[in-house]
Amino acid sequence: MMKVIEHEHPLKLVDLQVNVEDVDDKSDDEEEKEKEEDLVPQDEFSCTCKRCDEDINGYYRYYYKCIHDSCDFALHKFCAELPETLKHATHPHPFILRTIDEDWTCVNCLRGHKPGACYECICCYWLRKDVNCVVEVDKRRIYHPSHPHPLVSLCYKPILCQCNACGKEHKGVFFQCTACPNFAIHNDCAFLPKRLLIQHATNAIFSHTHPLTLSYSFPPEEIRAKHNPRCRVCDGNFYYDLDVWIYKCEKCIYYVHLDCATSRRESFMSILSIGPTVKNFKDVDYPNLLRLPFPDETCSIPKHLFFKKLGPGDYGNHEVSVQHMNRQHELILVDTAGSIGSTSSSSKINDMIMCHNPMKKIELLCSGCVRPITEMPFYKCRAKEDESCNFALHEWCTRRLPTKVDNHPGHPRHPLLLMTNIPNMFNIFRCGVCLLDCNGFAYGCVECEFYVDVTCGFMPERITHESHPNHLLSIVKEGQPSGSCLMCRLYVSPYTLNFSCSFCDVYIHPWCALLLPKTIRHPYDKHPMHISYLPIENHKSEYFCEICEEELDPHKCFYHCDECSQSVHSDCAPLILQSETETHSRYRLERGVYRFLNMKFGSIHKKTDGHPHPLTFAQGIESDGGCSVCHWRLRFEMILRCSECEFAVHHDCLENWNKS
Repeated sequence: MMKVIEHEHPLKLVDLQVNVEDVDDKSDDEEEKEKEEDLVPQDEFSCTCKRCDEDINGYYRYYYKCIHDSCDFALHKFCAELPETLKHATHPHPFILRTIDEDWTCVNCLRGHKPGACYECICCYWLRKDVNCVVEVDKRRIYHPSHPHPLVSLCYKPILCQCNACGKEHKGVFFQCTACPNFAIHNDCAFLPKRLLIQHATNAIFSHTHPLTLSYSFPPEEIRAKHNPRCRVCDGNFYYDLDVWIYKCEKCIYYVHLDCATSRRESFMSILSIGPTVKNFKDVDYPNLLRLPFPDETCSIPKHLFFKKLGPGDYGNHEVSVQHMNRQHELILVDTAGSIGSTSSSSKINDMIMCHNPMKKIELLCSGCVRPITEMPFYKCRAKEDESCNFALHEWCTRRLPTKVDNHPGHPRHPLLLMTNIPNMFNIFRCGVCLLDCNGFAYGCVECEFYVDVTCGFMPERITHESHPNHLLSIVKEGQPSGSCLMCRLYVSPYTLNFSCSFCDVYIHPWCALLLPKTIRHPYDKHPMHISYLPIENHKSEYFCEICEEELDPHKCFYHCDECSQSVHSDCAPLILQSETETHSRYRLERGVYRFLNMKFGSIHKKTDGHPHPLTFAQGIESDGGCSVCHWRLRFEMILRCSECEFAVHHDCLENWNKS
């Protein structure tokens, strides 16, 4: 027990670090009971010392409190054990500890104080010092779990120093280790809460289901195991801050910098100026704004722009057959019953045509935009019985595509003309926007040899995207600063068109924004798989792709089924229909989308120089072996394969062969 001059009751000594339970020793039943309580972090002990007006917390370990529980009087152990009389080197007269009944100011630090205990000179009654200015430095110590030695505050006045907790240099009061001269942590960092809800700390600008736990390091092994995660608030990395503290979720792959998690507004900390939940535009100013991603594979930019002008009731007014430009076969309308119509009953074909359906492993791609044909009516080539042609078109790609595009952001100098055939043997071109090979329709400038696919031909100037909600994303012209794509996390070239947020340092590749739908279907999963831009909550284990069976980085966009916990690379998603034959990461460009996303395979080329049999345009597989011309392997490449013999060749080898 202890008596002090400013309190009428005795005080008892309390050890705040005694009987601390190890959470690992808890039983499963106890953990189950805490599941609901886990949503809100438990308050840590904290009170105010009545002498120095500083906080008392568990890091100080010992403190004195009133023996009566109803009384909140408390003192630091070193404050309570101060002598009643002391001599100080800065003054010739002794000081006595006494209680002052009026407001007063310390002559050392010039801080103002309310009535309470202080040291007063026995001769100079006006000369008063607060306990912080006279207490011995060694007694102002804390026992912090981040460091094996006690830490002391060597100087009560603010100093400029590097903080080992947040990794920043700033001015303030620091706790330092006398055994390790290079270790110091700022007062604010030393007493950060061990657990917090980020929505409380950031005014709900950012949110997470579980409380975040303070971690005193982020080991390189954990960084590599979690695929080099970024801070969920500022999107910065942790590469150069391996020894600094972070906040992390124990149940999810969720990591945040100290200053980001606490949103502290000191001059040395980051200030959240405009978060992703704060809208930076008005809908009325952008009535035709394209909001991405599209809901599913049935949607595309051509459909968004042209299908809406045509109601379903108008299909009956269309001619059954049309002669499409530059095509040797007549195109006929496939009606809503799935049968093929024709202008003459004698030429009617009774075959049933099925639309694209991944659940039934049926693939039907439009030969114009190379997007799936998922609904009727659509147009198909009416080939004769001895002919085979997989040419098919959406209704809007057949009739409603404009013949030219003016002022395209990728080539504003000349208009781009609609071209159903590119002047080469296999109608293959490299799109100038998404940089993917394509054998569909193109908008092109023959003079400059600039071509874009139908989707990129109508690339909008501005969009919004779910991955960066509430902020406008605008086309960035060539020569802008480079960065990484928010979706695929890969390099954004300053020499290509990209979408960028003018308020944030955020970039998105056009192919990631325009070509990846919100949901896909998998034949082995009855639920839709939704695109995710971040690791899934309550999923801390490793991720593996169901298509290529390789490890998946959850910090890059991917598709995931919450019900079945199945995941798919975004660039493996179009391979669902080939998952039982041949898949490999080489088909992926490591750019967020499938390498052959704009390629339609299956066409048959009957007349080719150098080989007497028809050749099928396809993806090379292992059994194809080497090219019959250059002898390099055909696997993972665009090839032409003979079904009657073992002849197989790279498409460009055959084209060069025919030119020679």
